[in-house]
Amino acid sequence: MADSLEHQIGLLLRERGLKLSLAESCTGGLLGDRITNLSGSSEYFWGSLVTYAYEAKVALLHVSWDTLRSRGAVSRETVLEMARGAREALSTDIAVSVSGIAGPGGGTEEKPVGTTWISLVAVDGEWARTFQFAGDRLQNKASAADAALQLLLDYLEGKVEGKE
Repeated sequence: MADSLEHQIGLLLRERGLKLSLAESCTGGLLGDRITNLSGSSEYFWGSLVTYAYEAKVALLHVSWDTLRSRGAVSRETVLEMARGAREALSTDIAVSVSGIAGPGGGTEEKPVGTTWISLVAVDGEWARTFQFAGDRLQNKASAADAALQLLLDYLEGKVEGKE
């Protein structure tokens, strides 16, 4: 556990006095679960909003209906709005969001099963990344959680370049 992504993230957040929030869709709380597997995580983790339905994204994270209708839940624009909403709702320094198509259904030609968008919003910038995972539903959820935690760790280690 000492070399896990969540452990490394916890050390850096605690060391810098930063607060983290999450907005999850396809991971269904898996990110929050992993962060809270560590004792003392309440020092830096404020909470997670699991917003699976469009209505929840709008009501709790203030994602725009226009964005959801024109881009869909699995898009750069949506995950950025989700992270902004979580950061605002929970008054944190950093927010990470994830939305994807875990499968086995729900995919399209444009967005096949495994398509996932992850974003990070902080005081100094906003970043969003797209991924294409190739597992079953549980594997895609786990891969999305790993990728989100890796993006957060990269940010904390200064490895995420520029503002998007």
